[in-house]
Amino acid sequence: MTSIQAETVLLFGEVLADIFDDRKVFGGAPFNVARHLQAFGLHPVLITRIGNDELRRELLAVIKDAGMDDVGIQLDVSHPTGQVMVHMEGREHRFEILPEQAYDYIHAGITHMIALAVRPQLIYFGTLAQRSAKSAQALGALIRSSNAPRLLDINLRKPWYDAPTIERSLRRANLLKINLEEMEILTSLFRLSSKNPIQNADALIRCFGLDSVLVTCGERGAWQLDNEGKIESVEGSASSQPLVDTVGAGDGFAAVYILGILRGWPAMLTLPRANIFAAALCEIRGAIPDSPDFYEPFIKDWKI
Repeated sequence: MTSIQAETVLLFGEVLADIFDDRKVFGGAPFNVARHLQAFGLHPVLITRIGNDELRRELLAVIKDAGMDDVGIQLDVSHPTGQVMVHMEGREHRFEILPEQAYDYIHAGITHMIALAVRPQLIYFGTLAQRSAKSAQALGALIRSSNAPRLLDINLRKPWYDAPTIERSLRRANLLKINLEEMEILTSLFRLSSKNPIQNADALIRCFGLDSVLVTCGERGAWQLDNEGKIESVEGSASSQPLVDTVGAGDGFAAVYILGILRGWPAMLTLPRANIFAAALCEIRGAIPDSPDFYEPFIKDWKI
């Protein structure tokens, strides 16, 4: 694929390492989505901040091996590369998202310059990195630097969100991606009157001037409502393979959704493709495939 075809997506927010007892896995929604976009032939640019530590060196090596652009990755000499401590509690995992990480200190001025330099076709952001005033300011600088469509992948993580941050994020977005659990949280926070998720999605569209709301429903598929009241939906995909885990499935869905937007696919095509890809990710361990061969059937079938 040529550089002319490689649409640029700016992805703002956290890049971090999940620290298990026996291993560490790099992740964070912006990082996972960027990895998939790179594999699909787009030009993802992460805007984040990492520490001057061993995790930084390992992370940059992963980014280089994936062929990704590191121009938007800032260096912080005072704070560590983001970490999430993963605690085993019986058969369940408990995730402890640490405070005061490098991604909490993304620099607004540098972010502004990167946005002007790369001229993105789409901006992707979430809420976790906005828990700090510094990074929230940097996101504001990014939004003001570009007229590109803005996709909010809300990714609410307790206790790192509040109503003002969510409201500000919704006002900055054109498109919203959310799951059913997060829809319930927004329903409560904004005192939406209906028990019908579609009616509440419509209320969010009207209140915040959104173009559309995409709601993912796990194994039950997904649906999208646009500002003209049109609904598109996809049922869950049955698989002949056993489910391994659901880690990163939503990020995979988001990546194909972005691909569909930039390639001009209709929603009736984008949603099934995103759903199939997310389901395939549930058949492997972790959020990112070990081999680029994983992407080949999708690239061939979708002619990308």
